[in-house]
Amino acid sequence: MARILVLGTVAEDQVVGLSQPLVSGSHQDGIDKGVRLGGGGANAAVALTRAGDTALLVAALGSDAVGDGLLSQLTAIGVDLSLCLRLDGPSSRSLVMTDPLDERSIVNLKRLLESEPPRRILTAPADALYVRSRHLGLAPLMAEMTARMPVIAHVPPTSPNAVPAQILVGSESDLDGDFLADPFAHGMTVSGGRLQWIAITRGAKGAEAFGPEGQRLFQPARKVEVIDSTGAGDAFAAGLAHAVARHLPMEEALNIAVAWGTAATRYESSAPGDGFPPIRAD
Repeated sequence: MARILVLGTVAEDQVVGLSQPLVSGSHQDGIDKGVRLGGGGANAAVALTRAGDTALLVAALGSDAVGDGLLSQLTAIGVDLSLCLRLDGPSSRSLVMTDPLDERSIVNLKRLLESEPPRRILTAPADALYVRSRHLGLAPLMAEMTARMPVIAHVPPTSPNAVPAQILVGSESDLDGDFLADPFAHGMTVSGGRLQWIAITRGAKGAEAFGPEGQRLFQPARKVEVIDSTGAGDAFAAGLAHAVARHLPMEEALNIAVAWGTAATRYESSAPGDGFPPIRAD
Protein backbone atom coordinates (compact mmCIF):
# COMPACT_ATOMS: atom_id res chain seq x y z
CA MET A 1 0.00 0.00 0.00
CA ALA A 2 1.32 3.44 -0.96
CA ARG A 3 0.57 6.83 0.56
CA ILE A 4 -0.16 9.35 -2.18
CA LEU A 5 -0.90 13.04 -1.75
CA VAL A 6 -3.60 14.26 -4.13
CA LEU A 7 -3.81 18.03 -4.56
CA GLY A 8 -6.87 19.09 -6.53
CA THR A 9 -10.50 20.07 -6.54
CA VAL A 10 -13.52 18.46 -4.95
CA ALA A 11 -16.68 19.54 -6.73
CA GLU A 12 -20.34 18.80 -7.18
CA ASP A 13 -20.94 17.87 -10.82
CA GLN A 14 -24.28 18.82 -12.35
CA VAL A 15 -24.61 16.43 -15.29
CA VAL A 16 -26.58 17.04 -18.48
CA GLY A 17 -26.84 14.40 -21.22
CA LEU A 18 -26.99 16.11 -24.63
CA SER A 19 -28.98 14.60 -27.50
CA GLN A 20 -26.22 15.57 -29.98
CA PRO A 21 -22.65 16.91 -29.88
CA LEU A 22 -22.29 20.41 -28.48
CA VAL A 23 -22.21 23.10 -31.19
CA SER A 24 -21.40 26.71 -30.49
CA GLY A 25 -24.41 28.99 -30.91
CA SER A 26 -26.91 26.14 -31.22
CA HIS A 27 -30.11 25.38 -29.31
CA GLN A 28 -29.94 21.79 -28.02
CA ASP A 29 -31.98 19.33 -26.00
CA GLY A 30 -30.59 17.64 -22.91
CA ILE A 31 -31.53 15.37 -20.03
CA ASP A 32 -30.90 16.44 -16.44
CA LYS A 33 -28.94 13.53 -14.92
CA GLY A 34 -28.66 15.08 -11.48
CA VAL A 35 -25.64 15.84 -9.32
CA ARG A 36 -22.71 13.66 -8.27
CA LEU A 37 -19.26 13.73 -6.69
CA GLY A 38 -16.62 15.19 -8.99
CA GLY A 39 -13.53 17.35 -9.31
CA GLY A 40 -10.13 16.17 -10.52
CA GLY A 41 -8.71 15.75 -7.03
CA ALA A 42 -11.69 13.76 -5.78
CA ASN A 43 -11.82 11.55 -8.88
CA ALA A 44 -8.14 10.59 -8.55
CA ALA A 45 -8.35 10.11 -4.78
CA VAL A 46 -11.32 7.77 -5.15
CA ALA A 47 -9.50 5.73 -7.81
CA LEU A 48 -6.41 5.35 -5.60
CA THR A 49 -8.49 4.48 -2.54
CA ARG A 50 -10.36 1.77 -4.44
CA ALA A 51 -6.96 0.36 -5.44
CA GLY A 52 -5.99 0.00 -1.78
CA ASP A 53 -3.71 3.04 -1.51
CA THR A 54 -4.00 5.75 1.11
CA ALA A 55 -5.07 8.83 -0.84
CA LEU A 56 -4.41 11.95 1.22
CA LEU A 57 -6.69 14.48 -0.44
CA VAL A 58 -5.56 18.12 -0.24
CA ALA A 59 -8.54 20.29 -1.11
CA ALA A 60 -10.82 23.07 0.07
CA LEU A 61 -14.55 22.62 0.52
CA GLY A 62 -17.16 25.24 1.32
CA SER A 63 -19.12 25.64 4.50
CA ASP A 64 -22.39 24.84 2.73
CA ALA A 65 -24.61 21.78 2.46
CA VAL A 66 -22.90 20.84 -0.82
CA GLY A 67 -19.58 20.62 1.03
CA ASP A 68 -21.20 18.47 3.73
CA GLY A 69 -22.51 16.07 1.12
CA LEU A 70 -19.20 15.82 -0.75
CA LEU A 71 -17.30 15.10 2.46
CA SER A 72 -19.84 12.47 3.45
CA GLN A 73 -19.40 10.65 0.12
CA LEU A 74 -15.60 10.76 0.30
CA THR A 75 -15.64 9.52 3.89
CA ALA A 76 -17.86 6.58 2.96
CA ILE A 77 -15.40 5.56 0.21
CA GLY A 78 -12.46 5.77 2.61
CA VAL A 79 -10.49 8.74 1.24
CA ASP A 80 -8.15 10.31 3.82
CA LEU A 81 -9.51 13.83 4.44
CA SER A 82 -7.08 14.89 7.19
CA LEU A 83 -5.50 17.52 4.92
CA CYS A 84 -8.78 18.99 3.63
CA LEU A 85 -10.02 22.40 4.79
CA ARG A 86 -13.50 23.90 5.15
CA LEU A 87 -13.64 27.53 4.04
CA ASP A 88 -16.37 30.13 4.25
CA GLY A 89 -18.44 30.33 1.09
CA PRO A 90 -19.94 27.95 -1.47
CA SER A 91 -18.23 24.74 -2.56
CA SER A 92 -16.88 24.12 -6.07
CA ARG A 93 -19.49 23.22 -8.68
CA SER A 94 -19.23 22.18 -12.32
CA LEU A 95 -21.61 21.66 -15.22
CA VAL A 96 -20.74 18.44 -17.09
CA MET A 97 -22.29 17.90 -20.52
CA THR A 98 -21.97 14.48 -22.15
CA ASP A 99 -22.95 13.62 -25.73
CA PRO A 100 -23.71 10.49 -27.81
CA LEU A 101 -20.16 10.47 -29.25
CA ASP A 102 -18.72 9.80 -25.78
CA GLU A 103 -17.31 13.33 -25.53
CA ARG A 104 -17.86 15.64 -22.59
CA SER A 105 -17.60 19.37 -22.00
CA ILE A 106 -17.12 20.86 -18.55
CA VAL A 107 -17.95 24.38 -17.36
CA ASN A 108 -16.61 25.41 -13.96
CA LEU A 109 -19.45 27.27 -12.27
CA LYS A 110 -17.59 27.90 -9.03
CA ARG A 111 -14.02 27.18 -7.92
CA LEU A 112 -13.15 27.42 -4.24
CA LEU A 113 -9.40 27.84 -3.78
CA GLU A 114 -7.19 28.38 -0.77
CA SER A 115 -5.65 31.84 -0.62
CA GLU A 116 -2.16 30.39 -0.13
CA PRO A 117 -0.43 27.20 -1.33
CA PRO A 118 -1.11 24.27 1.07
CA ARG A 119 2.31 24.08 2.73
CA ARG A 120 0.91 21.59 5.24
CA ILE A 121 1.79 18.87 2.72
CA LEU A 122 5.51 19.41 3.45
CA THR A 123 5.20 17.48 6.72
CA ALA A 124 2.91 14.73 5.42
CA PRO A 125 4.65 11.34 5.01
CA ALA A 126 3.96 10.11 1.47
CA ASP A 127 5.43 8.15 -1.43
CA ALA A 128 4.30 10.53 -4.20
CA LEU A 129 2.40 13.74 -4.88
CA TYR A 130 -0.19 14.07 -7.64
CA VAL A 131 -1.23 17.63 -8.56
CA ARG A 132 -4.44 18.24 -10.52
CA SER A 133 -4.49 22.03 -10.61
CA ARG A 134 -3.60 24.80 -13.05
CA HIS A 135 -2.97 27.29 -10.25
CA LEU A 136 0.39 28.86 -11.10
CA GLY A 137 0.99 29.87 -7.48
CA LEU A 138 1.70 26.22 -6.63
CA ALA A 139 5.01 26.10 -8.54
CA PRO A 140 7.37 27.01 -5.65
CA LEU A 141 5.74 24.44 -3.35
CA MET A 142 5.84 21.77 -6.06
CA ALA A 143 9.52 22.49 -6.60
CA GLU A 144 10.17 21.88 -2.90
CA MET A 145 8.22 18.62 -3.04
CA THR A 146 10.29 17.26 -5.97
CA ALA A 147 13.26 17.07 -3.59
CA ARG A 148 11.21 14.83 -1.27
CA MET A 149 9.23 12.52 -3.57
CA PRO A 150 8.08 11.96 -7.16
CA VAL A 151 5.63 14.64 -8.31
CA ILE A 152 3.11 13.87 -11.05
CA ALA A 153 1.28 16.86 -12.53
CA HIS A 154 -0.72 18.03 -15.54
CA VAL A 155 -0.03 20.29 -18.49
CA PRO A 156 -1.27 22.85 -19.37
CA PRO A 157 -0.07 25.28 -18.14
CA THR A 158 2.85 25.15 -20.54
CA SER A 159 4.86 28.26 -19.66
CA PRO A 160 8.52 27.81 -18.55
CA ASN A 161 8.93 26.53 -14.97
CA ALA A 162 5.14 26.51 -14.44
CA VAL A 163 4.90 22.82 -13.43
CA PRO A 164 7.92 21.57 -11.44
CA ALA A 165 7.45 17.80 -11.60
CA GLN A 166 9.33 14.66 -12.60
CA ILE A 167 6.31 13.18 -14.40
CA LEU A 168 3.96 15.24 -16.57
CA VAL A 169 0.60 14.18 -17.96
CA GLY A 170 -1.29 15.86 -20.79
CA SER A 171 -4.14 15.19 -23.19
CA GLU A 172 -3.51 15.67 -26.89
CA SER A 173 -6.78 17.63 -27.04
CA ASP A 174 -5.43 20.20 -24.55
CA LEU A 175 -2.04 20.78 -26.21
CA ASP A 176 -1.08 22.55 -29.43
CA GLY A 177 0.76 21.04 -32.36
CA ASP A 178 4.07 22.62 -31.46
CA PHE A 179 4.05 21.00 -28.00
CA LEU A 180 2.95 17.64 -29.38
CA ALA A 181 5.73 17.67 -31.98
CA ASP A 182 8.31 17.26 -29.20
CA PRO A 183 6.57 16.62 -25.86
CA PHE A 184 9.71 15.82 -23.89
CA ALA A 185 11.61 18.95 -24.91
CA HIS A 186 8.65 21.20 -24.12
CA GLY A 187 7.95 19.29 -20.91
CA MET A 188 11.54 19.77 -19.79
CA THR A 189 11.07 23.54 -20.12
CA VAL A 190 7.73 23.48 -18.31
CA SER A 191 9.15 21.39 -15.45
CA GLY A 192 12.20 23.58 -14.96
CA GLY A 193 14.56 20.80 -16.04
CA ARG A 194 13.16 18.17 -13.66
CA LEU A 195 11.31 16.02 -16.18
CA GLN A 196 11.89 12.27 -16.32
CA TRP A 197 8.85 11.22 -18.38
CA ILE A 198 5.84 12.85 -20.01
CA ALA A 199 2.68 10.87 -20.83
CA ILE A 200 0.25 12.03 -23.51
CA THR A 201 -3.23 10.52 -23.55
CA ARG A 202 -4.85 9.98 -26.94
CA GLY A 203 -8.44 9.19 -26.04
CA ALA A 204 -9.76 5.81 -27.15
CA LYS A 205 -6.45 5.04 -28.89
CA GLY A 206 -4.48 4.83 -25.64
CA ALA A 207 -1.44 6.81 -24.50
CA GLU A 208 2.23 7.44 -25.23
CA ALA A 209 5.13 8.19 -22.89
CA PHE A 210 8.28 10.05 -23.91
CA GLY A 211 11.59 9.68 -22.06
CA PRO A 212 14.90 11.57 -21.75
CA GLU A 213 16.87 9.39 -24.18
CA GLY A 214 14.37 9.48 -27.01
CA GLN A 215 12.26 6.63 -25.62
CA ARG A 216 8.73 6.49 -26.97
CA LEU A 217 6.34 3.97 -25.45
CA PHE A 218 2.83 3.35 -26.74
CA GLN A 219 0.10 1.56 -24.83
CA PRO A 220 -3.13 0.92 -26.76
CA ALA A 221 -6.44 1.07 -24.93
CA ARG A 222 -8.77 -1.91 -24.81
CA LYS A 223 -11.97 -1.32 -26.77
CA VAL A 224 -14.96 -0.98 -24.45
CA GLU A 225 -18.49 0.35 -24.61
CA VAL A 226 -18.15 3.83 -23.12
CA ILE A 227 -20.83 4.83 -20.64
CA ASP A 228 -19.33 8.14 -19.44
CA SER A 229 -15.84 9.47 -20.20
CA THR A 230 -15.92 12.07 -17.42
CA GLY A 231 -12.99 11.50 -15.07
CA ALA A 232 -11.16 9.07 -17.38
CA GLY A 233 -8.13 11.35 -17.51
CA ASP A 234 -8.10 11.61 -13.72
CA ALA A 235 -8.21 7.82 -13.43
CA PHE A 236 -5.34 7.54 -15.94
CA ALA A 237 -3.18 9.91 -13.89
CA ALA A 238 -4.13 8.11 -10.68
CA GLY A 239 -2.96 4.84 -12.19
CA LEU A 240 0.31 6.48 -13.14
CA ALA A 241 0.76 7.80 -9.59
CA HIS A 242 -0.11 4.35 -8.19
CA ALA A 243 2.76 2.86 -10.22
CA VAL A 244 5.27 5.69 -9.80
CA ALA A 245 4.85 5.57 -6.02
CA ARG A 246 6.10 1.97 -6.23
CA HIS A 247 9.03 2.89 -8.52
CA LEU A 248 7.76 0.71 -11.36
CA PRO A 249 9.32 1.19 -14.82
CA MET A 250 7.36 3.47 -17.14
CA GLU A 251 6.32 0.62 -19.43
CA GLU A 252 4.44 -1.02 -16.53
CA ALA A 253 3.17 2.31 -15.23
CA LEU A 254 1.72 3.24 -18.63
CA ASN A 255 -0.04 -0.12 -18.91
CA ILE A 256 -1.69 0.39 -15.51
CA ALA A 257 -2.63 4.00 -16.29
CA VAL A 258 -4.30 3.16 -19.60
CA ALA A 259 -6.18 0.26 -18.01
CA TRP A 260 -7.46 2.55 -15.26
CA GLY A 261 -8.47 5.32 -17.66
CA THR A 262 -10.31 2.87 -19.89
CA ALA A 263 -12.09 1.19 -16.97
CA ALA A 264 -13.28 4.55 -15.64
CA THR A 265 -15.39 5.07 -18.78
CA ARG A 266 -17.52 2.06 -17.82
CA TYR A 267 -19.14 3.92 -14.91
CA GLU A 268 -21.96 6.45 -15.08
CA SER A 269 -20.08 8.68 -12.66
CA SER A 270 -17.17 11.12 -12.52
CA ALA A 271 -15.24 9.04 -9.98
CA PRO A 272 -14.89 5.27 -10.54
CA GLY A 273 -17.24 2.97 -8.67
CA ASP A 274 -17.22 -0.51 -7.16
CA GLY A 275 -15.03 -3.09 -8.85
CA PHE A 276 -12.36 -0.60 -9.81
CA PRO A 277 -9.48 -0.90 -10.73
CA PRO A 278 -9.10 -3.73 -13.25
CA ILE A 279 -5.39 -4.17 -12.40
CA ARG A 280 -3.08 -2.89 -9.70
CA ALA A 281 0.62 -2.94 -8.91
CA ASP A 282 0.39 -5.23 -5.88
